[in-house]
Amino acid sequence: MKTESLALALVECADRRGIIAAASGWLAAVDANIVQADEYAGVDGQFFMRLAFSFDGTRHNLSSLEAGLTAVIGGGSARPGSVRVYDAHTKPAMGVLVSRADHCLVELLYRQRAGELPVSIPFVAGNHPDLAPVVESYGIPFYHVPVTKETKPQAEARLLELAQGQTDFLVLARYMQIVSGDFITRYGRDIINIHHSFLPSFAGADPYRQAWERGVKVIGATAHYVTEQLDEGPIIEQVVERVSHRDDVETLKRKGKSLERQALYHAILAHAERRVIRYCNKTIVFA
Repeated sequence: MKTESLALALVECADRRGIIAAASGWLAAVDANIVQADEYAGVDGQFFMRLAFSFDGTRHNLSSLEAGLTAVIGGGSARPGSVRVYDAHTKPAMGVLVSRADHCLVELLYRQRAGELPVSIPFVAGNHPDLAPVVESYGIPFYHVPVTKETKPQAEARLLELAQGQTDFLVLARYMQIVSGDFITRYGRDIINIHHSFLPSFAGADPYRQAWERGVKVIGATAHYVTEQLDEGPIIEQVVERVSHRDDVETLKRKGKSLERQALYHAILAHAERRVIRYCNKTIVFA
């Protein structure tokens, strides 16, 4: 008996004529049906595509679909690129790291419970215990993992212990700690951070004060993937708001909280819906 399933494919390869025809033709040949398609070409001669398609789950699995699409899209090229196929109905598991500020965390918890953020949240960990009552009120485990300069290796080892095996990606929701290159490498999956400025301006500590001292007329928030270079990872989402000479540092911080919530939510939503492809230090974010 036929079982209809839905898959999402993210494609990156060298641009050439006939890629879309090859992919759609192969999917039709295996009795799959494309229900949504989006593509972009133009970055260093690269081609990017997102496909949503239905298929017979009794005849094919995600691995066989990925292998088949990889073969036809590569077309014998020396640069075959990459194809990743996901189950469209499987929610990725998101671990969240926090400190004391609650505005980004509460946004994510509320959106997830309301069905507006298609993720599961196996745990939240904080370097301070302050947000435990908030997290536990949503029925989610909270772990207090204190961090000092001296205990950072042990703290990161504990976070890895929590994250590996039960998360697909991590979110630094105003975690206010710099994760080490060793942590990034050993985790081996995507980590999303929210930085409270319109990057690349005002990276690092105290960006609202930096912005006020510079007399900016626009402030912003940036959600980006974490790399070993502080606040320099591929940008997923940015939100801005106009400000004036009348706004002091505390006013900028108050206005910025709303921007941080919006940017982080929309970045995670795009990531969870498999709409983001990382390329070098940039992202292609499909609508």
